[in-house]
Amino acid sequence: MRFISLFPLFALSGCVVGTVARTAVDVATLPVKAVSAGVDAATTSQSEADENRGRELRKADEARGRQARELAERCRTGKTRPGDDCSLVSR
Repeated sequence: MRFISLFPLFALSGCVVGTVARTAVDVATLPVKAVSAGVDAATTSQSEADENRGRELRKADEARGRQARELAERCRTGKTRPGDDCSLVSR
């Protein structure tokens, strides 16, 4: 009977030891994880650079298209500005 009453204490101590060991591993690996996260945040991979360049090109292309549409609208309505060249707009 004494053995049965002591069994939960040993089982509980095994869980505590596992938790302590897991915490020790987490604490030991924390500096490595922090450094790698810092390096990753400070550097740009080639694919990220390509994506950023593509995004810049799309935005510039959209801006040119918007300006062309605005010029065409001004030429069509006769509300041109001094620098507008309506000969470039196809009718």
